Amino acid sequence: MSPMTHVVLNAPAISCAHCKMAIESAVGCLEGVAAVAVSVEDKSVDVRFDADQIGLPAIKQAMADEGYEVVGEHAWGS
Repeated sequence: MSPMTHVVLNAPAISCAHCKMAIESAVGCLEGVAAVAVSVEDKSVDVRFDADQIGLPAIKQAMADEGYEVVGEHAWGS
């Protein structure tokens, strides 16, 4: 397994517990995603994933499919 990539995505539309649940469910079920945590307060999504299995565009698309546009990101790792 390759090293995990860690990214924090900004999504201003996050506003409640339903948003948290929807994003964590949609992103968490993607192959290659090891962990996902949504902060309603910070309007951010913390994701750890194996970049050999899934790319950031697929993660962003899963969020967009739920109605949450990513407007910024900060990534660590490979």
